[in-house]
Formats: sequence, C-alpha cells, structure tokens
Amino acid sequence: MTENTEVIVIGGGYAGVMAANRLTQRADVTVTLVNPRPSFVERIRLHQLAGGSHDAVVAYADVLGRGVRLLVDTVTGIDAAARSVTLASGETAAYDYLVYAVGSGSADPGVPGAAEFSYPVGSLEEAQRLRPVLVAAPATAAVTVVGAGPTGIETAAELAEQGRVVTLVCGGVLGPYLHARGRRSVARRLARLGVTVLEGPGAKVTAVTRHAVRLRDGRELPSEVTVWTAGFGVPDLAVRSGLSTDAVGRLLTDESLTSVDDDRIVAAGDSAAPSGLPLRMSCQAAIPLGARAADTVLSRIAGERPAPLNAVFAGQCISLGRRAGIFQFARRHDVAVWFHIAGRPGAKLKEFICQGIVKHLAGEAREPGSYGLHRVSGGTKRRELLAAAPETNGTDGLRTAKLLR
Repeated sequence: MTENTEVIVIGGGYAGVMAANRLTQRADVTVTLVNPRPSFVERIRLHQLAGGSHDAVVAYADVLGRGVRLLVDTVTGIDAAARSVTLASGETAAYDYLVYAVGSGSADPGVPGAAEFSYPVGSLEEAQRLRPVLVAAPATAAVTVVGAGPTGIETAAELAEQGRVVTLVCGGVLGPYLHARGRRSVARRLARLGVTVLEGPGAKVTAVTRHAVRLRDGRELPSEVTVWTAGFGVPDLAVRSGLSTDAVGRLLTDESLTSVDDDRIVAAGDSAAPSGLPLRMSCQAAIPLGARAADTVLSRIAGERPAPLNAVFAGQCISLGRRAGIFQFARRHDVAVWFHIAGRPGAKLKEFICQGIVKHLAGEAREPGSYGLHRVSGGTKRRELLAAAPETNGTDGLRTAKLLR
C-alpha cells in the first residue's frame, strides 16, 4: 500500500494557494492549508477596498482545489525536529513536508506617532479599518499618503479620483522602480488628479500627529487622515521557531527554495529568501515561487533532485484610479526599461492582470500542474549575483553550487 504524505502549507495568499493546489497532483499527498482568514484576499486590490470600489476578497471555493483541506487558524510555532506546528487554537498538527508561505504585511513605521495616528493598508483588516475613516471624513479633509511605491501611488490616485485632497509624501523619488519615462507618466496622471507630490530627502516623514505630518525639512502638513504605505515586513514566525532567516526575517533557502536548516521545509512568496537574494515582494513573484515550492516537495517525495529557481519578471503594473494605469516593462531580471503602457490601456491591462491572477489560481485548482512556470531562462543575472556575493547568500555553498550547475 502506498504511504500517504502529509503536507502543511502555512499561508493562503498567492504563493500558498498556488503551492497547495499544485501539490494535489499526487493522490498519495494530503494537503492542509492553514490560514487565519476564511476567504482569499486579493492583496493587489486593497487600495480599492480602502477607496470603496472593490471588497478585495474571493471565496476559497473559487480558487482552492477540492483536494485541499482549509484550516482557518494561525500557526504560532514550528517544531522542525518533531515535524509539527502549533496552532493558535492550542492544537498541534504533524507534517512530512512544510511549505512556508506566510507572506508579508505592513512594516513597523519606526516613526513617532505613526503607529497611533496613521492607517496602513498592507492587510485586509488594515484596509477595512481605513475605509470607514475615509467615509466619515469630509470631502475637503486633507489626506496624506506616505510612501511612493506601488501601494502609495495606487492609494493616492484612487482617493484623488474620488475628489479627495491628497498629498503623496515620497520620502525620496516617486515610484523608485519605474524608468524615468514611466515616472514622468505617473507624475502627469497624479497632477491631473490634483495630487500634490512631495519628493526628495526633505520629504521624509519624521513624526505623525493626530492632525498633521512633519517632514525632515521642517514642514508640517495638515492631515486629517494619514495613510502609511512605506515599506513591508514579514511575520516573525521563522525567527521565533529558530529557523535561519535574513535580516528582515525571510526564511533562508537554497535555490530550490528548501530551508538551509531542514530539507522538509520549503518556502515561497514574500517570506522566502533564496540564497539570501530574495525576489521583489509581489504577486508576480509569489505565484511562480508557490509553483516552484510545490514542485520541490513533489520532487523530494519522488526521490528526484529538485530544480533550481528560474525567476523571470515582466515589469510592474500600477493602477492610477479606475480610468488610468501604467504597465512598466522590465528586463527579465527585474530592471525597468523605457517602454511602458499608460492611460486607459494601462488601466485595462491592470484589471486584466488582476482578474488573470485569480484565473491562474482557479485553473491550477481545477487541473493541478497546469500552471506553466517560465520556460525562458532568466537565471544568468541571478547566477552573476550569487557568484559576486557568496558571503551574503546565507546558504550551504555546496548545495547552491550544485543547484546552479
């Protein structure tokens, strides 16, 4: 009789759902997905939830395979030696393999007053907390969005399109990922929406009060609602469990996404740091990382050698309200190029991508193994980075070298 293999996936986001669905290719594998919420969160729509144009959730029945058991609970600890996890409910669950896909969330602002008087939007609960605050605020109330990455830009544009008086405080450059041409396009759209954009080192927030934001250059901006989008962090579950992590807390793995501490633990998504060189936090990376993590587990079950990471990026897509957006194209190693699609075509492309992501997950649920990992090698640049900084990769050098051959 074939022995059954128990796999626990921690985290039901983009990476976790993809991994869980893909693992059901084998009938002798039992998959349990542990997630603190009963619904799948479309994290790339949380700015829409804050603005009131989308609820940003999808029923797990629509994206999760029938062969996956959903356990609504929170993992509070991992015992690698015992191959078990402790749950917030007080129960424990045993595993043969563990997929660590806990994702990311809002980072600790580290700025006086920010935790008390600003509203992050990195999680469903945070966006749900912000929504009624915006509804209650007068239309003329000053809104300050701190952070000019994709989340900050999208939130500022979403609210300004509704007639809000919005100031976007960059703390540096607007859209640091963007090519100069793409950045100018975004700046023009924000200007048309009436967003005041503050750039440069002087536009770094040093304090937040109930009704104002203070900047490094001495300016004090009136702010009835302050939205904080500057930076993301990862849960400290791996650190608390005694597993090796990078400085941020992402689980350190080799290039097959296997933990450097334990061959039975595999990581995926924003909480993974393969060779100490993590990919950009994004659903664009999370979904293929989830698929790769599942393939690594399946390879180990079959007694085969796992394939190394093969990451390819297309660019970055940002919505600029409901009627405009931008798709910033990039080289496959994630460096922006001059070409971009903006305006209404950019908005349509962003919406197409948002819908397509859910369809990818649903497709893998219906037909496990159908999601196609990138076939074009994007590994040349990554090999160069690994070779140039071996002392920073935090992995077993022999294991990494073998996987990169």
